[in-house]
Amino acid sequence: MTWAGVRFSFFRVLGLLRRTGISLRARGLGGTWTRVRDHLHPRPVVPAASLYAPPRSPFAPFALDTSDAPRVSIVIPVYGQFAHTLDCLRALAAHPPSTPHEVIVVDDGSTDETPACLPRIDGLRYHRRAQNGGFIAACNDGASLARGDTLVFLNNDTVPQPGWLEALLATFETRPGTGLVGAQLLYPDGRLQEAGGLVFNDGSGWNYGKFGDPADPRYAYARDAHYCSGAAIAVPRSVFERLGGFDARYAPAYYEDTDLAFGVRSLGLGVRYQAASRVVHCEGVTSGTDVTQGMKSYQVANRGTFAAKWAPALASQPAPGGDVDAAAWPVKPTLLVIDALTPDTTRDSGSLRLVNLMRLLMDDGWHVVFLPANRRDAGAATQALQALGVEAWHAPYAPRPPAWFRRHGPRFDAVILCRHYVAREFLPLVRQHAPRARLLFDTVDLHFLRERRGAEASGDVQALRTAARTRDLELDVIRRSDVTLVVSEVERALLAQEAPQARVEVVSNVHEVAGPGLPFAQRRDVVFVGGFRHPPNVDAVLWFARDVWPTVHARRPDLVFHCIGADVPPEIATLSSVGGIRVHGHVPDLDPFMDGARIAIAPLRFGAGVKGKVNLSMAHGQPVVATSCAVEGMHLRDGEDVLVADAPDAFADALLRLYDDEALWSRLAAHGLDNVRRHFSADAARDAVRRALGTD
Repeated sequence: MTWAGVRFSFFRVLGLLRRTGISLRARGLGGTWTRVRDHLHPRPVVPAASLYAPPRSPFAPFALDTSDAPRVSIVIPVYGQFAHTLDCLRALAAHPPSTPHEVIVVDDGSTDETPACLPRIDGLRYHRRAQNGGFIAACNDGASLARGDTLVFLNNDTVPQPGWLEALLATFETRPGTGLVGAQLLYPDGRLQEAGGLVFNDGSGWNYGKFGDPADPRYAYARDAHYCSGAAIAVPRSVFERLGGFDARYAPAYYEDTDLAFGVRSLGLGVRYQAASRVVHCEGVTSGTDVTQGMKSYQVANRGTFAAKWAPALASQPAPGGDVDAAAWPVKPTLLVIDALTPDTTRDSGSLRLVNLMRLLMDDGWHVVFLPANRRDAGAATQALQALGVEAWHAPYAPRPPAWFRRHGPRFDAVILCRHYVAREFLPLVRQHAPRARLLFDTVDLHFLRERRGAEASGDVQALRTAARTRDLELDVIRRSDVTLVVSEVERALLAQEAPQARVEVVSNVHEVAGPGLPFAQRRDVVFVGGFRHPPNVDAVLWFARDVWPTVHARRPDLVFHCIGADVPPEIATLSSVGGIRVHGHVPDLDPFMDGARIAIAPLRFGAGVKGKVNLSMAHGQPVVATSCAVEGMHLRDGEDVLVADAPDAFADALLRLYDDEALWSRLAAHGLDNVRRHFSADAARDAVRRALGTD
């Protein structure tokens, strides 16, 4: 083990012991055990259910749930092999895509039961070619018949899995500039067949990940690819037509999909593989797998045609025989993000900030890699990052950090370490194994400031001493980092005094403006949103329920206080017995509460940083009643953007006044939306991020 690895292990143990002591005072034994378990027990989620396969039975007419006004045209070329075509169509019928679509089957001269049976499937557009012309001719015919704006080419020997089409199409939205997207292709036994294709400088290709584990992080995220197999690809019809369709010089088949991908890139558009779109492919059903005979022999002949056509582009491709993982890594600046846990945007505002920051970085041309300090597979949260295009790692595929850094460290041009206790552990590894990387320390919020304020609010002398120690540790990480990120000008001003030598940039919460939501008259009730692993949120809700809500409930017994947040402790759960209070716990979809509740509250009595709960509500046109602590550093004006009150009676009065004053409500709602646009949007953060990374 290297000295950096030894230091990593030492600081990890020391940090865990220290944070355990802090957590015991703030959260008690139950909450502390949950956090320790999250850090010490990385484990994969429960394996996915078996792949869907339609039951085999004799043909009987059925219907596809297609549209007369399709957005997407699914083109399926067929030549015999009716049983496989039937499986494909039955899968589409059993799990119909939610996007308005049509299904066009182009029969390239089948002599089995295909022409007799397919016309009996309701909702299917069946087209029979006059004579056999091969895969390329059939696909181009199907494209000419299409009515949708997006073409999806699907082999007849595939079984698309539920949600496959939505995941393909979402890539065009999440990754602007995409011109072609391919699915993750699986063998029927669940092994990986292709995670996008590699093309080498001699024109040869390779199905990246072939026979591998589809859950391996190398293959499980949406990434740039050299090409994607035509067995399941989506391309805007305008792009396909601009390129003249599949090039007929490759007729009857092979290399036409690779050629199309290179054509898409020649237009300045991206070719991407989407792991969230899963399609089972029975490879070689029609043409076999022997490249020395039959249709498959065209694969060898067409390689020369392809190499001659794209010789200038191939010069920059990797050479065959090298490290295939390195060949698959995107050719763009690469940035590593490490946080304690995988961000889950359905659970806390800090997660939303980090995910939106990663989106911003990808939009700015960075390839983003994420490693949680606990190496845990967070299930849906991990998959959400991967679907966006983040290369998200986890155990068992990611070994212990020292070994992982030895393999991946040289890739990184920049590293963002989130939270001082994470940064303290990983900083030596970054400096040793990623020596050229710019190191950014993201405070998330200044922990020592939050701890100090909490100790002052509770009068806990021992907690004050702990906060002083946190200050020393946090300032030490700041001194050893190239750039420090804080979330507010208040924190930057504090660091100007505490660490005057540090380079500090303000990168606050990053939110998308959702819009005004429902109007005043259609909204009702009061809502709080905040995860209860965060001690300030527990204190805030208890204070509001104990000291503020009785006044509100006595004057307006019709109002309901909706308390939303994950990891509800017993003292919060018991509030459900209080009149007018409903404790919901974790709610996966907050939009109904953001768009439908009339007022949000942020009754925080201590804390630090910028409060995502305030941003979130304002981004939905939902006015907020808050304490001074909750709106610190957020550019908000009392009475114009927000109502601020710190005493219980004043807080109750402000809430009740706002609840019934439509003019005041409308003014705060409009100004809150404008505040998010000006100070907390991606555009507002972009310049600061570029300065921090040295790319401005």
